[in-house]
Amino acid sequence: MSKLFIGGLSYGTDDNRLRQKFEEFGVVEDAIVVKDRDTGRSRGFGFVRFSNDDEATAAQEAMNDAEFDGRRIRVDKASDRSSGGGGGGGRRGGYGGGGGGYGGGGYGGNGGGGGGYNSSGGGNWR
Repeated sequence: MSKLFIGGLSYGTDDNRLRQKFEEFGVVEDAIVVKDRDTGRSRGFGFVRFSNDDEATAAQEAMNDAEFDGRRIRVDKASDRSSGGGGGGGRRGGYGGGGGGYGGGGYGGNGGGGGGYNSSGGGNWR
């Protein structure tokens, strides 16, 4: 199974149109245009999942930098979220994080930046 990231989509492209285009290269298990959760408008990118890696590679090679619905799109292999590492990239937390906000010397701080809510030296808030 192989998932492709499709960037630069026209704001008028929907899930069905994306699926139809990429079905030219093989069996598409899923095709999704990502939408803004507040407005419901397309965010200009999406994902297509193929059941066969060779079909996904053929689609990537044919469609990367190709024109689709009036826009030049970018097609790359998508990395799975579940493969670890992603999802925020090592942020230390909400309040503070070692400089401003709560912690870092203000509320509950000890002058050196400890204490407070989730400061850089604080506990294990995750």
